[in-house]
Amino acid sequence: MRIKKWVFVAAPLGLLLFIALGGWVVMSLWNWLLPALFGWPQVTFWQALGILALSRILFGGFGMHGPGHSMRRHMGKHREDLTPEERERFKQGIEQSPSASSAE
Repeated sequence: MRIKKWVFVAAPLGLLLFIALGGWVVMSLWNWLLPALFGWPQVTFWQALGILALSRILFGGFGMHGPGHSMRRHMGKHREDLTPEERERFKQGIEQSPSASSAE
C-alpha cells in the first residue's frame, strides 16, 4: 500500500489545526465563563494552549481511552475477562503491596 505524498503535508497541518481549534475552544470558554462567574482574568490564545497542555499532563487523555485503560494495558486483560482465581490473586496482590500497607 502506497502512501500518497500529500499525506505528509496534510497530516501535520491537520494536527496543527486540531491543536489550534482546541486552544481557541479553551480560550473562548474560559473568557466567556470564568471572568463573569469568578472575576478571574481573561486568557490569551497561548495561555489557553498552556492550560490545555497542563490539563493533558495532569489528567491525561481527554477521555480518548476510557476509564481503566492503563490498568487493562498493563494486565493485558479486562477485569471482566479474568477467571475467579485470577481475580482473587489480583486482589491478594493489591492487599499485600507496600503502598497498601503504608496507607493503613
